Amino acid sequence: MTPETDVVCLSQHRWDFVYQRPNHLMSRFARERRTFFFEAPVFDAREPQLEVRTARENLFVATPHVPRADAPELARLQRAVLDRLLASYGVRDPLLWFCTPTALAFAPHVRAKLTVYDCMDDLPAEHHAHETDLFARADLVFTGGHSLWEAKRARHPRVYPFPSSVDAAHFAQARTLREDPADQASIPRPRLGYFGVVDERMDLELVARIADARPDWHVVMIDPTANVDPAKLPRRQNVHWLGQRAYDDLPSYIAGWDVALIPFAMTPSTRFISPTKTLEYLAAGKAVVSTPVRDVVRPYGERGLVRVADHEGFVEQIEQALEETGSARRAAADAFVARTSWDVTFRRMAALLRQATREKGDRACSIT
Repeated sequence: MTPETDVVCLSQHRWDFVYQRPNHLMSRFARERRTFFFEAPVFDAREPQLEVRTARENLFVATPHVPRADAPELARLQRAVLDRLLASYGVRDPLLWFCTPTALAFAPHVRAKLTVYDCMDDLPAEHHAHETDLFARADLVFTGGHSLWEAKRARHPRVYPFPSSVDAAHFAQARTLREDPADQASIPRPRLGYFGVVDERMDLELVARIADARPDWHVVMIDPTANVDPAKLPRRQNVHWLGQRAYDDLPSYIAGWDVALIPFAMTPSTRFISPTKTLEYLAAGKAVVSTPVRDVVRPYGERGLVRVADHEGFVEQIEQALEETGSARRAAADAFVARTSWDVTFRRMAALLRQATREKGDRACSIT
């Protein structure tokens, strides 16, 4: 794959929603080539329209503005906007990067030098047909965790596990920052913190249980909400819903926490998740308590880097984390974090992309 090859990423998320895996990877592609992030549509137009903005040099965020429509019509409208984007910028034979197989409904016609499916989650049954079609088309499949790799590896000859990584230097700022953000400064301590999306995967009953068990503890939630009725969020004097904060501001909030939480519910929707925040919390130097999510238990729980508990033991594990004074866990966590980074992950992915491009070129030559 030459530097002239553009990248087109098809995502079900918004670029500015939560800074996560696609943001990290596409920002690194943009260091050396034009990169287009085609995000979820906005339903505010009578006719399909294309909005493009520059997020940073070489990185273009494309937003389809379309009317509300049923699935077939929506796919037609998104296809029209995607075609407009490719034509306007002269994009030909790009690296086509699918963050969701549902994008195949509006992009089956796009010729690509290489097609990648970055599988970040297990999908509901209604999307399985799209995923089957994408497995048939993809040259490479990356998974967002090891348990997801175990579930998908028999479905494609080239499936590689790439658990989400960390910008360690960014989150390590939390170790030295001393000034609390204004909206957190008045919250008493000890503080238990969470940042990330609050959606159907969150164990809201557990959050309420923690707050009720220890009224002297204060739970700080840094979050956007999605697919959750705000009326169902536990409202307590010691639960503080601060809303979404910019990625650049997260270290200043984490710096003021005593323990970081991963309170995901144990349901089919969390069976294969690999929470990015695990490494981010550890890079910030925080003690972490999590529910028994498989990709947290292995490797973090097994190595003693994260305390893992169900409902019955969660409060007790927080108590132990608050009492922790030794540096052994932090030293082990630092050593683990030092072995990975988004740059390392990106380089390993790029090596597989180059190899697949060469082999695909060789196959094409052998056919002609």
